[in-house]
Amino acid sequence: MDAPLTTDQLEREGDIAADYIEEFLDICDLDGDIDIDARNGRAYLSVKASDADNLRVLSKPETVNALQELTRLAVQNKTGSFSRLILDIGGSREAREAELAALVARAIARIEAGATEADLPAMSSYERKLVHDIVSASGYRSESSGEGRDRHTVITAA
Repeated sequence: MDAPLTTDQLEREGDIAADYIEEFLDICDLDGDIDIDARNGRAYLSVKASDADNLRVLSKPETVNALQELTRLAVQNKTGSFSRLILDIGGSREAREAELAALVARAIARIEAGATEADLPAMSSYERKLVHDIVSASGYRSESSGEGRDRHTVITAA
């Protein structure tokens, strides 16, 4: 595993990513304010707009994930290093975290009803990490299973 990035490296990633997203928004003729942060060894970009409808089409999970990957590639092209940056558009990450919490709650209900385990759908490593944290806070155990695009989380009783 690579050494954690320094704050300066994360800030550089954030600046490169913000320039890329700003240019993308200009091309799309969309207004948005970009906030850059460094948390948990990752650069975080948050795009917000005073008019929530302005970013609605971009805040769909599939669109955010695709744009995040493009932004990571743009950063990698400039830095020469793989980027783990996280992109949030119009509160999409908070909305997805709420969806994941509901998904975990339904899975735990199945276990409480007698199932020995509950498999969740395949998701990104970032989403699996969020799920593991939610499951742990709920007093249950979880582990990732499968490979590549089929990698998913399995929840069991503690």
